[in-house]
Amino acid sequence: MKEYKAYIFDMDGTVLNTIPDLRDAVNYSMGKRGHKHDFDDRVTGLLFGSAVKVAITRALALEAGYAEEELEQVGTKRDLITPRMDMEEVEKILEIYRPYYQIHCDDLTAPYEGTTELLREIKRRGLKSAVVSNKPDEAVQKLNRDHFEGLFDYAIGESPAFARKPEPDMVLKSLEVLGVTAKESIYIGDTEIDLNTARSCGMECIAVTWGFRTRKFLTEHGAVRIADRPEEILAGPA
Repeated sequence: MKEYKAYIFDMDGTVLNTIPDLRDAVNYSMGKRGHKHDFDDRVTGLLFGSAVKVAITRALALEAGYAEEELEQVGTKRDLITPRMDMEEVEKILEIYRPYYQIHCDDLTAPYEGTTELLREIKRRGLKSAVVSNKPDEAVQKLNRDHFEGLFDYAIGESPAFARKPEPDMVLKSLEVLGVTAKESIYIGDTEIDLNTARSCGMECIAVTWGFRTRKFLTEHGAVRIADRPEEILAGPA
C-alpha cells in the first residue's frame, strides 16, 4: 500500500464532530437578531464548509425561501444568492456569533470514533500530519489543544493572512511547515470544499462519509477515494 509522508486533514466533519456547537451558535446568533433559529444537525451541516460568513448567509437564504440544493453556490464564483442578501445584517449576526462560538466551541464537540487512534498511528509511523480549517484560527487552535494535543504537527484556521479553502494557501503553508510536497501528501476532508481544495493544491484526496456530506453527494462531486471509517485512510490503494 502507498504510504504518504504527510496527511492533511480538514477539521469540522473530518476529525471533529462540531455540529452540535455550530448548531447552537447559529441558532443563538440568528435568534438574537429575530431570525429563524431552529436549524437541526442535518441542516447545520449544509450551512458549513466555507467559513462562518458563508454559513450565516446560507442560513438567511434558507429563511428567505431558497432551496437547500441552492446553498452550495453561496461563496463560490457562481454565487447568485449572496448579492440578494442583506450583508449588513450578516455582519450584525456575525458580531454575535463569533464571541459566542469562541466561548462555546467545545461544549459538545468531540472527535469522531477512531480519529484519535488514526492520528496516533500516523505519528507512530513517523509520518507528518496537519489540520487545515476554514474555522476561525482561534477556535482551531483551542480545539486542537483540547482534543489532539501533540498529535498534529501543525494546525491552521481562517485568518486575514491566508485565503480560505478551496484556495490552496493554507494547505501550501502546511506543506511548507511540514517540509513535504503536495505529491508526497494526501488531503482528507468531508465536503465539496475539500475536494476542490485538494484539486487546487494538486493533491490526492480521500473523502470521508461520516461528516457534513453524504456519500452520494461526494461521489456526484467527483470523489474517487472514499472512506467510511477512519482506519481506511491508512489502508488506501497502492
